[in-house]
Amino acid sequence: MTFATLALQNRVDIKTVSGMLGHFSAGFTLDTYAHVTSASQRQVAQTMGNVLSSSL
Repeated sequence: MTFATLALQNRVDIKTVSGMLGHFSAGFTLDTYAHVTSASQRQVAQTMGNVLSSSL
């Protein structure tokens, strides 16, 4: 795994990761590491689904 993958999986914000990698923009970093952010979004959606369903 790369630094960016590990950082994003551990919820380091994209702007910080982008800056540390020397990328011109956070958008480039997001495009490059979309697989990581997509996985994180699924995980957050699952977590929030669990939270919301338990509150009903």
